[in-house]
Amino acid sequence: MIRYNSAKQVKIEEFSTPFEMNMDPNNRWVKLSNTVPWDELAAIYHQSMDKDKGAPIKDARLVIGALIIKHMLGLDDRGVIEMISENPYMQYFIGLSSYTSKPVFSPVLFVHIRRRLGPEAFDMMNQEVIMRALGQKKPQGKPKESRDDGPEPPNQGKLQIDATIADADVKYPTDVGLLNDSRIKAEEIIDLLYKKLQLPSKPRTYRRVARKDFLNFSKKKKPSPKIVRKTIRKQLGYLGRNIKHIHSMLDQYEGDGSPLDKRLQKYFFVIQHIHDQQQQMYKQKTHSCPDRIVNIHQPHVRPMVRGKAGRHVEFGAKINVSLHEGYGRIDRLSWNPFHEGVDLVKSVENFRSFYGHYPEVVQVDGIYLSRDNRHWLKSKGIRHTGKPLGRPPKQQKSAYEKAKDKKEAVGRNQIEGAFGFGKRKYGLNLILAKTQKTSESWIAAILFTMNLARFFKESLFAFFLRGKITLEKLFSEEKYVNNQSRRPLEGSVF
Repeated sequence: MIRYNSAKQVKIEEFSTPFEMNMDPNNRWVKLSNTVPWDELAAIYHQSMDKDKGAPIKDARLVIGALIIKHMLGLDDRGVIEMISENPYMQYFIGLSSYTSKPVFSPVLFVHIRRRLGPEAFDMMNQEVIMRALGQKKPQGKPKESRDDGPEPPNQGKLQIDATIADADVKYPTDVGLLNDSRIKAEEIIDLLYKKLQLPSKPRTYRRVARKDFLNFSKKKKPSPKIVRKTIRKQLGYLGRNIKHIHSMLDQYEGDGSPLDKRLQKYFFVIQHIHDQQQQMYKQKTHSCPDRIVNIHQPHVRPMVRGKAGRHVEFGAKINVSLHEGYGRIDRLSWNPFHEGVDLVKSVENFRSFYGHYPEVVQVDGIYLSRDNRHWLKSKGIRHTGKPLGRPPKQQKSAYEKAKDKKEAVGRNQIEGAFGFGKRKYGLNLILAKTQKTSESWIAAILFTMNLARFFKESLFAFFLRGKITLEKLFSEEKYVNNQSRRPLEGSVF
């Protein structure tokens, strides 16, 4: 059942508090509440719900506002609820009419919200913010196959495209460590089945010997390849024996269904897959295999070989992002490695579908500029910032043209800066969700919050032009928006 109060709220002066306090109408959260398109975001939030069936849900503004606070301050789920309980301005921001010291909802609800919305809903919210920021009423474009015959609008604007990794919260994987974690989980399943089935004796697992072997290996600073291979062989034997015991115990179960719950069934499937992969790599004397699992708790995470300085391999989701006027959208999110160059056409077509025209120039690095992509861009009249193929032209460019090309090429650094800002301030390099869908929602929510923060920053400048805030106030608040760390000082907002 949907329950929602419109964005029309009491004035900040009318906000009721149990203590003598004059609420400041120039507070950041008060100004941000006037910037967010609450009704449009609430309509997207309600799309997956029934108006008449089910228990009454939490107010959409309360939930969306709490999500915005969470990602703007880089807090965990419990920290957000505690922060809102202590701050009357945040309570006004999420739509309350009076101060309360009670938690607005349980932190567990955040997990259900991320699972229910998914990255698609967050992308729709992101589009609403971009349309509001750029002064669009609705997306002007149509898909290519449904566009009416007529003159193509002229190319306008700049499109920046690049890819990055949103690192998952997993420990650095090693073959021995992964086998040891799988062995411990298999022993947990054996203990549970032994109690449920009431067997006369517990199967022998050699857990003490296996743990001693692992600890002896982990104490070595630089184990030789021979010792590593010997330890992997031992751990494969321990894990393989445990898997056989579990199958034998499951065969003795005579009840309906399975004695294991869904969580343990998933773990059992994962550890069997890990054993098969590790055994294959051990026999073939290699360190890679297709769809390699690197964490038993997040089996969807894959290694991404990037070749960055200090981090040759990253573990997380790879996202291809397009940036226009400082506002970004995710064009592709994948947990498997992919070549970002194949997505250039898709990103440009997404730009045309949303804005109604092609960009004038595409600012990308060389990996996107294959021959096919260059020919396609040329057919659409779109310039790019890459160096031309073949021999240098006989007619040299003028100084003005060279300066223009250099400026456009350097402009691509804006999206690199956006990635760095998102990872440093908003935690794009540490996704704390555990499941695949909630992790994707977390990533999409960060992009949505980054665009909203940029929109708010531009709104501050508009307030300054209208004479509603002073120049000193503008600079101080912009500094807070730009430089606030993930762990804000007590009393700070952004």
